[in-house]
Formats: sequence, C-alpha cells, structure tokens
Amino acid sequence: MPEAATNEFWRDIKPIENVFKPDAKPEVYLPNAATDDERYYVPLTETVSTRPLWISPDRNMWCDILMAKKAGLVNRHYHPHEVFAYTISGKWGYLEHDWTASAGDFVYETPGEGHTLVAYESDEPMRVHFKVTGPLIWLDEDGNSAGTFDVHDYIALARAHYEKVGLGAAYIDGLFR
Repeated sequence: MPEAATNEFWRDIKPIENVFKPDAKPEVYLPNAATDDERYYVPLTETVSTRPLWISPDRNMWCDILMAKKAGLVNRHYHPHEVFAYTISGKWGYLEHDWTASAGDFVYETPGEGHTLVAYESDEPMRVHFKVTGPLIWLDEDGNSAGTFDVHDYIALARAHYEKVGLGAAYIDGLFR
C-alpha cells in the first residue's frame, strides 16, 4: 500500500482490485536504486561497476546503474540494438563523440554504434541508468570484434559477485522479468 494521501485530489479513488493478469509477474521495486552500498555493484573493470535493476533473460535485456567513483573505462564496444541512458550524477562520454554527459542528461544510442565509454574525474561518482538490449560486441583498438557480452554473461558475473559479498547468488533471480 502506498503512502496515505492527505490533500491530494485523488485521495478518495480506490485502487484496482485485480492488478495483474493471471500470467503477469509483479513489478520490480528497488528503493534507493543508486545506493552507495557497494555490495550491490558488480565490478565490470577495475574502475567501473554495475548495479542490475531489471533483467530479461528471454529478451537479452537489462537495466542497470553503471558507476565509476573516479576516472573510469569500460571498454570499446558496439551495440547491435538500441541503448538508452540517463545520467544521475558525475560525468561520462564516448571518446568518439563531441559531448560529455552530466546529471540530468539523456542519451539514445542507435543500433550499430561503436564507442569507448569513459568516466571523468568529478566531485560525484558517475552514475548512469542504462537500458541495454544485448549483446555488447567488444572491440579491439582497431574496431574489430573481440568477443561478446550478453545477458547470460551479465547474470553469471552478478551471481558470482553477490555470492562473494554475502548477498547470495540467488539475489539476481529476483530481478528477472
């Protein structure tokens, strides 16, 4: 039940009784999604980590918060599908573009775009909410394919991390939809 309404005009509206269709799963609700608790952030590189928020193994998709507490580098990659990003804090960008994203900025990445994701030094950690439809195609310094990373790799990485930090490997399963 949500917080009780006080003066809101809708305070007397009754909620829907049959919220979910028979085969529907409940929403994922994560308070304080951009938490400072580092146990929830899965290391991707020495300088960048990810907090899974929602995962669809069937559609090879995930939403996360990518975080770098100082200058960081994920790597070079391209996406065969679109990606959406919303910057929560800090500064980041792609070496291949002429913009630097900061808090409040939105980025839409077109399918087939290759780039090198970097985080800048900033007073606040870089935290970016991404919606990724995988896989990511890793690229070498010449832009040639050097491997892949998809939702199943993401899940395995998260399971190992959550087991190691005491949250339990099954923590990630609660995010599957």
